[in-house]
Amino acid sequence: TMLNRVTRLVPRARQAGAGEQREGRHYRIPLQDLPTVFPHGLPRRFGLQVKTFNEACLMVRRPALELLRYLDGTNFAHQAVRYVLYGEKGTGKTLSLCHVIHFCAKRDWLVVHVPDAHQWVKSCRGLLRSAYSRQRFDQPVEASSWLKSFKTANERFLSQIKIQETYMWNKRESTEKGRPLGEVVEQGLTRVKNATDAVGIVLKELKSQSCSGAFRLLVAVDGANALWGRTTLKREDKSLMAPEELALVHSLRKMVRNDWHGGAVVLALSQTGSLFTPRMACLPQELLGKEGFDALDPFVPILVSNYSPKEFESCVQYYLENSWLQHEKAHTEEGKKELLFLSDANPGQLERLCAYL
Repeated sequence: TMLNRVTRLVPRARQAGAGEQREGRHYRIPLQDLPTVFPHGLPRRFGLQVKTFNEACLMVRRPALELLRYLDGTNFAHQAVRYVLYGEKGTGKTLSLCHVIHFCAKRDWLVVHVPDAHQWVKSCRGLLRSAYSRQRFDQPVEASSWLKSFKTANERFLSQIKIQETYMWNKRESTEKGRPLGEVVEQGLTRVKNATDAVGIVLKELKSQSCSGAFRLLVAVDGANALWGRTTLKREDKSLMAPEELALVHSLRKMVRNDWHGGAVVLALSQTGSLFTPRMACLPQELLGKEGFDALDPFVPILVSNYSPKEFESCVQYYLENSWLQHEKAHTEEGKKELLFLSDANPGQLERLCAYL
């Protein structure tokens, strides 16, 4: 059963109540961390809040706490465990993922973060047939933009990690075995045509070297169901491409396998932005389909749900203190009951309601 598999994957007993005291509190991310930990920016609505309040505060949610406890007890000698955040729209899967990314970055993990895999199966700016494999297509614009963020977030590792193979870019240019990984990243940034191959090489090198113990590796992908979904990209004959025909998707699928050790994989599934999936779909098997579910099995499912009463109360207080919620009745019990009724304790709905009141 799924439960037995989860127990096998996470052998460490969860300490009852560890961190429970902090649930529902707010966790402040220093503003100076934002450009390096989230170089591609924050989720739009949360970014707006950060700008308005001039502080980045995340609610400490139970799913994130559960995940942080698992990550804290990671046995790096074992295969990487896949954790899958899932839940209804607006419950806070992306912000739980952001919480985990900040936690790992501050503990000096190397972070491979794809903030929205759905973008990769929709964006065809400058789509090119791959020189490396004729069956696949490169996305130079997406790849170079990802490399730029990756470089900003992991600058300190790029000179330390040395590549284990020589890579030929063309007849005249190559990056020799033993050179810093940063040179592969630079190649992708200065020769955009090579950016997709550079991403593939970076991921391959990180995966093969993560077992050395020189760094801990977090692979964090939001909208991970896009890797096994459908695309809007068309071949020359106008038929739709399959996601595995995109070299970036091909490389990322390899990265979320559990055939390596020295880190962990945290994926968030999202209906928002996904193509051709029912609006109410939120379960892993609905969003991943059989192929995706089988590819990720075994994984640890982590449900992100609406606010608990404690979280709801804490959130309303935070919005009141920051004048995000300015309705004169908002301070009253009656006002809070109405907010609870209108939002159904859904974090996304509550945030929108409070912003307009």
